[in-house]
Amino acid sequence: MANAKSEGFVWLWHYLSRHKGIFLPSLIALLFTAGLSLVFPWFLKDLIGDPSDALRRGVDPARVVEKVDRDVLIMVAALALQAFIGYWRVQGFIRSGEAALNDMRKDLFDHLTALPVSFFQEQRTGALSNRISADLAVVRETLITTVPQAARQTVILIGGLAVVFYSSWKLSLMMLACIPFVILAVALIGRRVKAHSKASQDALSESSTIVEEVCQAIADVKSYGNENYEQHRYGKSLKKFYEVTIRGARTRGLFLSFIIFVMFGTIAAVVWLGARMLAHDEITQLQFTSFILFSIFVGASLGSFPEIMAQISSMNGASERLREILALQPERQGGASLPQFRGEVSMDGVTFRYPSRPEREVLRGVTFQAQPGQRVALVGSSGGGKSTIFSLLLGFYEAESGSIRFDGQDVSKLDVAKLRKQMAVVPQEVMLFGGSIAENIAYGKPGASKAEIEAAAQVANAHEFISTMPEGYETTVGPRGVKLSGGQRQRIAIARAVLADPRILLLDEATSALDAESERLVNEALERLLKGRTALVIAHRLSTVRNADKILVVHNGQIVESGTHEELMAMAGTYRLLVETQLV
Repeated sequence: MANAKSEGFVWLWHYLSRHKGIFLPSLIALLFTAGLSLVFPWFLKDLIGDPSDALRRGVDPARVVEKVDRDVLIMVAALALQAFIGYWRVQGFIRSGEAALNDMRKDLFDHLTALPVSFFQEQRTGALSNRISADLAVVRETLITTVPQAARQTVILIGGLAVVFYSSWKLSLMMLACIPFVILAVALIGRRVKAHSKASQDALSESSTIVEEVCQAIADVKSYGNENYEQHRYGKSLKKFYEVTIRGARTRGLFLSFIIFVMFGTIAAVVWLGARMLAHDEITQLQFTSFILFSIFVGASLGSFPEIMAQISSMNGASERLREILALQPERQGGASLPQFRGEVSMDGVTFRYPSRPEREVLRGVTFQAQPGQRVALVGSSGGGKSTIFSLLLGFYEAESGSIRFDGQDVSKLDVAKLRKQMAVVPQEVMLFGGSIAENIAYGKPGASKAEIEAAAQVANAHEFISTMPEGYETTVGPRGVKLSGGQRQRIAIARAVLADPRILLLDEATSALDAESERLVNEALERLLKGRTALVIAHRLSTVRNADKILVVHNGQIVESGTHEELMAMAGTYRLLVETQLV
């Protein structure tokens, strides 16, 4: 547990140290103001103890009043200085803490985008973002509130203990007898608090995921009349979160109750012993007053530590989950950088299994070649391996055996990110981002000018329908592009690909779900896009297949036939059977 805690703090310091120019002065200011807070009880004990002693000894009342006035002025000055420094200290902690949190968010996002596609395919929609936001909220609370509080209370505790020892070492030792019990409680219960915190964060993430999934698929929810089902599912997840939270609350409550009992029991015992010592002149009135006042500060400081330690345990649980994500292996980076592609693509004896389904061989010895500028169609029944071929070409996965080459160079030796820059995908179901039409088209070339965006839209037969919209290219498309029709989304995807100007196009039959007019417009746009480029097309319609330079028939993870439409029809094999059933 101690090792996990230290790892959590080392991880936090890694980010805070980037802003130590703000954090360290703020920390010094905090320690100074915490020390100043001890000025108040120091002079207060003089005000309570000294005047009465002085008057009993017959000291001039005027001198007593003068001393009281001076002490009060010092206290007010100390409080004013504390308030002034505290104003800047709070700002400094917030600035450095929020800056460190932004660095964490950036590093997490950068690392997430570098992870392989297989990682995201194993995650539920929204679960990852909800998990990260919930964990970062715990870390934020620790950085902004708990760390300053812990530093402040530590100074008050040490300073207070020094004064109480100076006032009476005998009473101090008796008071400190409770410390081993507190440490034991922290060691035993802190571990349980951390476990409850992790379970609570997981449960909260699950409930948030349900909300996000339902919002994304609200049309399906309502179409099937499953509002009550989703309400029950969400209620069930909330109940689980509540139960886990209550278990954690019981643990924290037990911890706090134990500390309060030990502390106040100790204080009662100390006051009892102090009163006896005062009665037997073993301690003066001023020493006893000093001891009581500083003991209150020490007790209040100790009383805050259970909650501080519980929050730190929660932070350790949250940071451990975040560090687990950062420890995941990103996809292959680096490698040779190709000049502009000629567009030659080949697979030679490629075998592949999905990591999540290692028992099933999805591709078995796939071999083919596409020459620059050639149009190659992949046909076959669903589940045969066509989409898997696309995933391998895009570098989403690595082949188990065999080779994949672009312009004769093995993909394993190429820079995957730069390889993808020379490729573009037009999928069957287009996923648009929730911004404007212009932003979605410009995704193919970030930073593209308005003229470039409009030119790409014209090539994609999209300019006309975009111009009729009230806000034109600034029209928002809604989540996942729900405000647009299927044909409109397809043409925006084509415009995006036009702007990217790729050498290789991967088309997952973009017209199979469109009406006749939309299909005509999309096909016209595709014909313009395909000119001079190598294209691999997953085909579901005969009209697409007829225009291909080469047809690959994929069945059970193998290419069983290859040739032109006329050649394959003459073979009277699988392709001919597919054609006779319209390739569906």
